[in-house]
Amino acid sequence: MNTSRREFIKLTGVVGGGLVIGFHLPTGAETKAASLNAYVQIRPDNTIIIAAKNPELGQGVKTALPMIVAEELDVEWAQVEVIQSAVDYLRYGSQFAWGSHSVPDNWIVLRRVGASARAMLVQAAARQWDVAPQACSTQSGRVSHPQQKGSLSYGELASAAAGMPIPGDDQLKLKSRDQFRLIGQRISGVDNRAIVTGQPLFGIDQQIPGLHYAVYEKCPATGGTVKTANLEEVRKLPGVSHVFELVGNGETTELMPGVAIIANSTWAAFSARKQLKVEWELSDAASDSWTQTQKRARELAAGNGEDVVVSHGAVESALAGAGRSHTAFYAYPYVAHAAMEPQNCSAHYHDGSCDVWASSQTPQSALGNVAGLLNIPTSAVTLHQTRCGGGFGRRLMNDTVCEAAAISQRAGVPVKLQWSREDDMAHDFYRVGGFHALRGGLDEEGRVVAWDDHFITFSENGKSPSRGGDMKASVFPVPMVTNARITRTQLASGIPSGYWRAPGSNAIAFAVQSFIHELAATAGRDHLEFLLELMAMPLQSGAKLDGLNPERAARVITAAAEQAGWHKPRPAGTGLGLAFYYSHRGHVAEVAEVSVDKNRKLALHRVTVAADVGPIINLSGAESQVQGSVIDGFSTMMGLELSIEGGRIQESNFHQYRPLRMPDAPQIDVHFLDSDYPPTGLGEPALPPLAPAVGNAIFSATGIRVRELPLAKSGFSLV
Repeated sequence: MNTSRREFIKLTGVVGGGLVIGFHLPTGAETKAASLNAYVQIRPDNTIIIAAKNPELGQGVKTALPMIVAEELDVEWAQVEVIQSAVDYLRYGSQFAWGSHSVPDNWIVLRRVGASARAMLVQAAARQWDVAPQACSTQSGRVSHPQQKGSLSYGELASAAAGMPIPGDDQLKLKSRDQFRLIGQRISGVDNRAIVTGQPLFGIDQQIPGLHYAVYEKCPATGGTVKTANLEEVRKLPGVSHVFELVGNGETTELMPGVAIIANSTWAAFSARKQLKVEWELSDAASDSWTQTQKRARELAAGNGEDVVVSHGAVESALAGAGRSHTAFYAYPYVAHAAMEPQNCSAHYHDGSCDVWASSQTPQSALGNVAGLLNIPTSAVTLHQTRCGGGFGRRLMNDTVCEAAAISQRAGVPVKLQWSREDDMAHDFYRVGGFHALRGGLDEEGRVVAWDDHFITFSENGKSPSRGGDMKASVFPVPMVTNARITRTQLASGIPSGYWRAPGSNAIAFAVQSFIHELAATAGRDHLEFLLELMAMPLQSGAKLDGLNPERAARVITAAAEQAGWHKPRPAGTGLGLAFYYSHRGHVAEVAEVSVDKNRKLALHRVTVAADVGPIINLSGAESQVQGSVIDGFSTMMGLELSIEGGRIQESNFHQYRPLRMPDAPQIDVHFLDSDYPPTGLGEPALPPLAPAVGNAIFSATGIRVRELPLAKSGFSLV
C-alpha cells in the first residue's frame, strides 16, 4: 500500500483530536481488492468509531465489516460505535451490495486497515516508553510492555499515533486464525435496538424541512406512454400542489414516462391518484403472455437451442448408445422481489444541486444516474445512505431515485416519492422465468455418460439474455460428464428483468439438481452415492469449474447427509431430499425432510444445511442469512409466481402473491464446516439448493416428481 502521509491525511482528515485511519486503494490489475476502503476514528476518550461503507439491507455487513477492522485493531466490541459512511468513491472506493461480494472483497483490505492502526498506536507507545515496538503487545484497546507498570489506552495514544509513519503492507503482521477473539463470535446487529424501537433508519422514515409528498403513475405495460390525462381535475383536489407529466428518458432503470402528483401528505397524494385517469399509448408497450410463452417453450423443447453454450464429446451418439436414458422438462415462472419496504426516495433539487435520501444497493451508480438525468455534474449530487428494508437485488436499480430527483427538479420543492405495494408489484425488475428440456444417458452400471440441456430463456434486447437469465458453461455436472452439451434459445420479452437473490442459480439449481436425482432414481441408485460419484469424475479437457472445488463440495454433501440421518428408515409418507449447489463462491448442501398426505398436503419439517464458506465473521449473522435463504427459497417454490398477460403483471398485492407465513417455517439446522479458504458472503449461496432438495424429498416420500414451480401448480398446499 503506497500511500504517503500527506495523501493519507488529505484523504481522511483528523477529527476530534484523535486518530483517523482510512485507505483508498486505486483500481489496478495488481490489486484484487481494488477501490475499497475502511474508515476508523479513535477518540481521546478511547471510543472507537468504525464506518461501515457498504449498503445494509439485512445481510449484516454493517456489523460484519467493522468486526473485521476491530479484530485486527485488537479492541473490545463494546468499545466500538458503528456509523454508516458517506457515499464517496474518492474516500471509500466502490460501495455496493450485490453478489455476496462485501465480505470477500473487503476481507484483506479491512484487516490491513485495523492492523495498520494498531501498528501506529504501538509505535506511539514505544516512542513514549523508549522501547522497541516489537516488545509491545495489544489487547482490548490498550498497549502494554513487560517492563512498564500499567498500560496506555488507544485513546491516550491517538494524537501521538496520528504522527507516526504509516506502515506498508510488507510491515504488517495480520493475526492468525487462532488469535481471533472477535471474528467467529455471535455479535448482535448494530442496528437491532434501533429497529425494534422504531428509529428512523430506513428510506421510508426520512424527513427533511419543507417536505412534499409525491406519487408517480406509470403505464402498467412497460413502454407505454401518456396519451391523455385529467391533470386539471386532479390539480384541484384537496392537498394537491402539483400535477404534471414527465416524458422520461426511455431507460427502464431510470425514468419512464408517467404522471407525478405532489401533495401535502402521502394520504392526499394517494387519494388524488385514485382520481387520476390516464389513457396510455400502447404501440411500443410490452405485450407478453406467460400462457402463450409456456406453450411456445414446450414446442421448442423437442429440438436443440439456437446457441451452443458449451459442448464436448458426442452427445447424440452417447445418448443413442446409452444403456438407459431419461428425459424431463422443467419450468419456473417470473417472480417479484417483494421487499418489505416498498420503493421510496426523498430528493431536494436546489441551486443546481440535488440531495437524495435513498435505500439503494448501488448508491454510487445512483449519483451518476441522477446527474445524467438532471444534466448536472456528479459532484453536485449528494446521496445520503439509509438502511434498506430488504433488497434481494431489486434496489440495484435506481429508477425510484431518478423519479424522485426529476419530480423535485420539475416542481422546485423537496419531495418524498412513495410507491405503494401495488406499484412495487407492477414495476419490478423481475426474476426471469425459464425452461429446461433435459436428456441424460446412463451406462449399464448406472453412471452418467451423457447430459444435454436445452435452456429456454428470455431476451429484452434480442441479443443477450435478460438480467439473471443466462446459464454458464460451468454449471455442474456438465464439466465432469464425458458427453455434455448446453444449448440456448432466447425468447423475445418486454418484461423488465433484474437480479434476484442468487441470480441464475436460484432457478437453474432446481432443474439441474432435480434431474440428477431423476437419473439416480432411473439407475436405481442411492442419490448420495450417485452425487458424490458424479462430483469425483475427472474434469473434461477444456472444461472449467469457475471456482467449484469438488473436494469442498463432497465435504458439505457428506456432512449434510450425515447430520440429517440420511440412511435412517423413514415412516411412510415422509422422505429426505438432497441437493448441492455452488453459488457466489459458497459450497452448500441441503437435506430437506418432508411429509405428504394423500391430498398433497405438504409439511417441510426440517432442513439440514452444511456450508463451506471459509471463516465465519459473525456467527449470529451467518446463521440468520442461511435461515433466511432457506425460508425465502421455500416461500418462493411453494406458491409464488407472476401471471403475465398483455405485458401486465396480474398480481397486485400479498393477497395474490402470498409469501410463507411464520407457522409454516421449518426447523433449520446450520452446520458451517471449518475451512482455511478466504471467506465469502452468505446472502445468497444457501438459497439455490432448497428447491431441488424439497422436490427430491417429495419424490422420495410419494414417487411424485415435481418439475414445475411453484408447487401449488401441481396441487400441493401446506398442512
